[in-house]
Amino acid sequence: MLPAVTATRYVTPLREGGSLPGLMEADDLGTYVVKWRAAGQGVNVLVAEVVCGELARGLGLPVPALVTVDVVPELAVGEPDHEVQELLQRSAGRNLGLDYLPGALDFEAGADGVDPELAGRVLWFDALVGNVDRSWRNPNMLFWHGRLQLIDHGAALTFHHHWPGAEAAVTRAYDASSHALIECEPQVPAADAALAGRVTRSLLEGVLAQVPDDWLTEPDIVRARYVDHLLARLAAREAWLPGLVAAAETGGGGRRPAPRGENRPSWLGPPPPEGVTQR
Repeated sequence: MLPAVTATRYVTPLREGGSLPGLMEADDLGTYVVKWRAAGQGVNVLVAEVVCGELARGLGLPVPALVTVDVVPELAVGEPDHEVQELLQRSAGRNLGLDYLPGALDFEAGADGVDPELAGRVLWFDALVGNVDRSWRNPNMLFWHGRLQLIDHGAALTFHHHWPGAEAAVTRAYDASSHALIECEPQVPAADAALAGRVTRSLLEGVLAQVPDDWLTEPDIVRARYVDHLLARLAAREAWLPGLVAAAETGGGGRRPAPRGENRPSWLGPPPPEGVTQR
């Protein structure tokens, strides 16, 4: 299971999209970006965060630490926004926390420093899990202490919102034309050679074991569905890998460089001044 912490203080809401994640302090003295079980599409988003985050970690990709955060509704008392109060109260119990990365830099600040090998692995991973939210407009990547960090995977694994149609997602092509790393000369064939053999039933079962039972209906059955689906997606690479390789070779359709701070998550606060180097 993921490490479990208990929230001790609600710091501030993070107004991104409609999910309103919150910055919270916990009893392990850590600070976390907390995603709520009652927000948006509910616990499916939290499941996607755990499955994708822990699978990425298992493949050696850099992701912030994940924890479950036990939240009591009384922590919302001091929040003046009624919407936030109600969301926190409805989310009492076990939520998901992502380690807060103080001082992290925008993806744009270091995009040129992503080497082709890592770019290829991230692109391959996103195609495997169907992550539709890693575009240059919203890269969901940061640089922290000079290292790329992958964040926010709630939009992946879209098949689990409608299990009867999940089979169609097994061979679905992955549109990489607007991927934030498509211009970094991603080495997709090398990534496939390095990572495909590591996505085993044992690894996936270990990843799914970290999803709390109360986020799943019929936990054992649903865990097995996720494992079987991802293994089927892996086995069907001939349906989506050639297109991914072709997109990587052409470099996508080009992008507009984002102004400094435009794609920066609000929970990081304003970007550091120009010329300031993170340590």
